[in-house]
Amino acid sequence: MTITVRPLVQRIPETWTRAIRFGAIGALGLVFICLSGMPVRLDMREVVVPVLSLGYLVVLVAPLVVGVLLVRRPEHEAFLDDPSSDGELLLGATAGGLVAGGGLSLLAVLVTNFDLRDPLINWSPQLLEMLSFGRGALFAFVLWLFIGAGLGCLGGVLRFAPVRTRRVIVTMALTIVAAAILESLVLDLVEGVGLDEYIDWIYAPRGGLTMTGTGVLAVVSGILSAVGQGRIRTLKVRIEGLEGPKRTRVNASLIAGVGAVLILLPLLVGKLTNELLANIGLFVLLALGLNVVVGLAGILDLGYVAFFAVGSYSTAVLTAATSPRFAPELPWFVALIVVVFIAVMVGLFIGAPVIRMRGDYLAIVTLGFGEIIRLLFLSDWLSGWFGGSQGITAIDGVEVFGILTVDGTNPRRVFYLVLFFCALAIYISWRLERSRLGRAWMAVREDEPVAEAMGINTVNVKLMAFVVGAVLGSFGGAIFVAKVGSVFPTSFLILVSIIILVVVIFGGMGNIFGVIAGAVVLIGVLGGPKQPGLLLELGEFKLLIYGALLVWMMLARPEGLIPSVRRSRELHQEEFLQDVWLKGQSDTGESDQTDSIGIPANGRSSR
Repeated sequence: MTITVRPLVQRIPETWTRAIRFGAIGALGLVFICLSGMPVRLDMREVVVPVLSLGYLVVLVAPLVVGVLLVRRPEHEAFLDDPSSDGELLLGATAGGLVAGGGLSLLAVLVTNFDLRDPLINWSPQLLEMLSFGRGALFAFVLWLFIGAGLGCLGGVLRFAPVRTRRVIVTMALTIVAAAILESLVLDLVEGVGLDEYIDWIYAPRGGLTMTGTGVLAVVSGILSAVGQGRIRTLKVRIEGLEGPKRTRVNASLIAGVGAVLILLPLLVGKLTNELLANIGLFVLLALGLNVVVGLAGILDLGYVAFFAVGSYSTAVLTAATSPRFAPELPWFVALIVVVFIAVMVGLFIGAPVIRMRGDYLAIVTLGFGEIIRLLFLSDWLSGWFGGSQGITAIDGVEVFGILTVDGTNPRRVFYLVLFFCALAIYISWRLERSRLGRAWMAVREDEPVAEAMGINTVNVKLMAFVVGAVLGSFGGAIFVAKVGSVFPTSFLILVSIIILVVVIFGGMGNIFGVIAGAVVLIGVLGGPKQPGLLLELGEFKLLIYGALLVWMMLARPEGLIPSVRRSRELHQEEFLQDVWLKGQSDTGESDQTDSIGIPANGRSSR
C-alpha cells in the first residue's frame, strides 16, 4: 500500500480557510455582543478583583472557544486521505483567535473615527474606554490582536491536553465563575450559619472574588476534581448496577438527602434568597407539566401558559372576596379541587380540536389557543367575571390548617408550599413515565404512525398528555395567585410559554432531573420573564441569552443538559447507524488487505 505525504505548504491554505471562517464568525459575534451593550453593562460586576470583570469575561470567551473548535478533529479522521497534524491545527487555532480578536480591533478604530450613535445607541465612548483600557484606539487595535491570538492558541493547547488535565482546568475555571455569580447566595447562606467573619478574605467588600479567595477556590476545586473524577464515575456505575431492594434503598437515601437539604436551606438564608427559591420552584412545577406534553408525548405545545392562566384566574375567582361577579370565597385547598376539574376540562377543550395535527401545525394552533385564552381574560366581554385589564386584586393567601397563612409576605412559606407540589408533580411524572400510559406516550413521540399500527389509541393518549400537563400547570397558577395576591392578563404573555419551553429543552426533554436542573440554572441565574435572577445585570439581555441558548442547544446538544437515555438514542440514532456502517467499512478494508497477501477473511488458504 502506497502512502502519499503532501508537503505542509500545500495543506496550509485549507487550515487558513477554516481558521478565517471560524475567526470571522467569532469576530461578528464579538461585535454584536459589544454593540448590544452587554460588556459595558456587565463591567460593573466583578469576577476577580481587580483583574477580571464579567464584561471582559464575556468578550474573552469567544476567541478561546474559536481556538478549541479549530483543533477539534473529525470523529472519523482515520478515513481521511490526509489528516492534519497537531502543529497545523494549533496554527489554525492561533490564526482563528487572531481574526476573532481583530473584530474588536476594527470596532475600536470605527468607534474612534465614526459617530453611529443614531442607529447604534451603544456606539459610545464608554465602549471605546473599555476596549482600549483608556489608552486610545491604536493601543486597543494592537492589544486585541495579541489577546485574540493568545486565547486562540490557549484554546488549542487546552484541547490537546489530556482529558483528566482538561477536566481539572475547566472545573477550576467554572468554580471561580460560579462563585462570583452566586456571591449573594453564598453571603446569605454564610450569614445564616454565623460564619460571615470568615468570608471577607474570599469576597471583596464591593463584590467579586479577592485574589486570595480565587487562588484557594482554584486549588481546592482542582484537587477535588483530580481526586474525584474516577471515584464519582465508579460510584455512578456501581449505583446503576444495583438491582432490587439495594437500588431502592440507595434511591431512597439520595431522595432523603436532597429533601433534607431543601427543607433546611430556606431556614439558613434570608428573604431575598427565599424569594428566588420560590420562583425557581414555581418554574420547576410548570416545566414538569410541559415536560409531560413535550418531553414524553412529543407534542410541541407553545400555548402552555393558557393552563397557567386558567389555574390562576380560577383560584382568584373562587377564593377572592373582590371577584367581580362570583365570589364564593372558598378555602384555597377546597378551591384547588375545583381548579383541577376546570383544568381537566380546558385541557380536553384545547386538546380535542388539535389532537390530530402534527408538527408545525400543532405548534401554531396551540400558540393561537394560548393567546385566545389571554385575550378572553383581557376582554371587556368577560370583564364582569375576571376584571378585564384591571384584573382581580386583594386575593387571600393559603390557610394551612387555620394555623398559618402562606402569602407573598413570607417567601419561605411560599417555597415550602411550592416544594410540596413539586414533590407531588415529580412523583406523578415518575409514575406515569414508567406506566403503560407513559410507554404509549414515548411510542407516539418516537413514531406516531407505527404506534397507531401497534394498537395504541393515539387520540386518547395525546389527550391524556394535555390533561396531565393542564393539571400540573393549574397547580402553578393557584400557587402564583396566592403568592402575588393579584392576577392580571399581562402575567400570561406568550413569552412565559417560550421560557418554560427553553427550560425543558435546556435541561433535557423527557428527563425529570434534567428539567429541574434547567430551571435551577436558567431561572436562578437569569430569572423569569418578570422575576429577577442572581445576575441582575443581565435583566435587559435575558431574552437575547435565552434565544442564544436555545439555538446552541438545538445545534450542539439537542438532548439537553441532563439527557434522558431513551431520548438521546432517538436523537443520535442516525449517528449510531453511521458508526456501525463505518465500522463495517473498516472491517471490509482490513479483510481486503488480508486477501491481498493470500489469506482471506474466513481464515482458509487461497488457491
